[in-house]
Amino acid sequence: MNSLSKRQREILDIVSDQGFAPIESLAQQFEVTPQTIRRDINKLCEHQLLQRFHGGAGRSSSVENVDYNDRRNILYQEKRLIAEMVAKHIPDRASLFINLGTTTEEVAKTLSGHKGLKVITNNLNVALIMSNNDCEVIVAGGMVRQRDKGITGEATVEFIKQFKVDYGIIGVSGIDEDGTLLDYDYHEVRVAREIINNARNIFLVTDHTKFNRNAMVRIADLSEIDAIFTDKKPSMAFQDLMKSKEVALYVTEPGQRNE
Repeated sequence: MNSLSKRQREILDIVSDQGFAPIESLAQQFEVTPQTIRRDINKLCEHQLLQRFHGGAGRSSSVENVDYNDRRNILYQEKRLIAEMVAKHIPDRASLFINLGTTTEEVAKTLSGHKGLKVITNNLNVALIMSNNDCEVIVAGGMVRQRDKGITGEATVEFIKQFKVDYGIIGVSGIDEDGTLLDYDYHEVRVAREIINNARNIFLVTDHTKFNRNAMVRIADLSEIDAIFTDKKPSMAFQDLMKSKEVALYVTEPGQRNE
């Protein structure tokens, strides 16, 4: 999938914030025809980023994620910048968990200049990327999913429990406004849960579209992570929630990075 246009990204942001947006109001806001907005919405719906409803568009499904190959191309530049920012917070000779996700894969790519890392992952894509670096890669056992080369299952969960590492780098499918971290796959969530339990520092890497996005399975509460790395600041209400839970925010937008 080609990258989204500026207008399509803004439509996605509006629906994410409001939950639903009428076609007519979007057409007036962007000063284009309703037919143009319908084409934008159709493209976003084709890739499961929005749901089409009568007269407008709403948030994407809470039970089905976007195709993995499509997710790799959505907001690619933003994910790369997030990954570069995360890499600056990982020292040489650190131990890491890296779980499933297109943004976590970008983090793996940006760690190529680090020395002496020990990386534990249930993501075969991450394992292949990191195996070319000056580091030791340990791959979890379990069942390999064809769609994204993720490894999940009871054996994976038990494997992760054997370690205690410096950093856990995780991605999520959605972040509820109350600070609940969400995903679609129960088996994947169990692995993420053990990563959180067994890392001294938890870094959540996510693009801004995941804020207020629906997904049905609970991973953890915001208070259980140490920092969020993203490409745009969330709402002021969410920033206040982060401060109350002592979660650091790092944003790639110039002049908008908080420690």
